[in-house]
Parts: sequence; structure tokens; C-alpha cells
Amino acid sequence: MVPTLPSSRRCSVDSVTSERGASGTKLTSVKIVIAGGFGAGKTTFVGSVSEIRPLTTEAVMTTASSEHDDLSGLPNKTTTTVAMDFGRISLDRDLILYLFGTPGQHRFWFMWDDLVRGAIGAVVLVDTRRLADCFPAVDYFEQCGLPYTVALNCFDGTQPYTTDDVREALQIDAAVPILLCDARDRESTKSALITLVEHTMARVYASTAGPPAIPRPRW
Repeated sequence: MVPTLPSSRRCSVDSVTSERGASGTKLTSVKIVIAGGFGAGKTTFVGSVSEIRPLTTEAVMTTASSEHDDLSGLPNKTTTTVAMDFGRISLDRDLILYLFGTPGQHRFWFMWDDLVRGAIGAVVLVDTRRLADCFPAVDYFEQCGLPYTVALNCFDGTQPYTTDDVREALQIDAAVPILLCDARDRESTKSALITLVEHTMARVYASTAGPPAIPRPRW
């Protein structure tokens, strides 16, 4: 089952807001979604890169929840996100990303429309040991037309599959970036976010034949 998107609502890349910083610098803030299957590392991803203490809605897994959630490959998982994760990172002095991590279990998919509304793009975090778990997220963003990238989480610092292997398995268009990522490492997760912003900017530029509203960061 894939999260459904009402026909009257589509994802939008138009929700770019501007404000003034303390020094008078014009700041641009955008919303990014971190999605993926149950146990793919979304909470870890947000926590590793956020400049503020991340807001999490972690709950201890009960016997009842373990009966519904597939824990294969996750023997040490004792908590799960039940609403969202939230963090913030400044990619540049005038570009701020607000990160919203989605819950992975299918029983919480009803929240996705609200969490995704206003986002400019999404990172789909993938555990290749449980590749099928990312199908709903990929299908969701394909359906609503939101730019996304696929980040292969390197558990234990290794990745047994190449990006080409995963692209073929997921049948993802060649234009969608697929990259390796260690959700525990700040530089790795920051790089994944930069890739998404650049991909989104390219999509917007191609569709409008003009410069996007998002300022190009000076990495």
C-alpha cells in the first residue's frame, strides 16, 4: 500500500520563504523532507546534521508494535518515530534548511501529506538490506512530482550494492541522483542535502527557463 495523495493536492516547490537575519542579511529558508522505510536511519540522519538539538517523537517499541513492524535486520531497534523528526541546518549564511523526518511505518502514512506540504524536495533514505521498504516513499514522491534524491545508508560503513544496482532495482529515472550516505556522519548527511538542493534548483530552472528562487549557496 502506497500513501495516497488527494487529486486536489500536489506537492509544491514554491514554498520558499525569506526573512532578515540579525545582521540585516536576507535569509532564505526552505523545507526538506527526510523519508524512507522503517529503521532506515531517518532520525539518525536529522540528528547528525542538525545545528539545533533535534526535536524527535521517539517512542519505545512495545510487544504489540513489534508484531506489526518488520524487525528483520534490526535486532537492536527499541524505539520508533511516531510523528516526525525536526532539525535545522544552515548550508550558507543566507540559506537555511528545515528538516522534517517522516515516520516509517505504514500505520503513520496518513501524516505524510501534512509533513510534505510546502517542501521543496526530499531525501529518500534507503537500507539496501530491506530495499522494498523504500518503495512507498519513492512512489509517493513520483506521484506528487516532488524532486527527490535517493541516499543509500551505509550501515557498518559499507554498502554491498552500487548505485547502478539500486537504480535498476527501483527503476528510477537517470535524472534522479542516487548517492552513498552514512547517516551517522555530519559531512556525509550534509553532502546528501547539498545534492538535493542542487537537484531541486536544476529542476526548477529547467521548468521555468529562469533562475530559481533558491539562492545558489557558496559551498
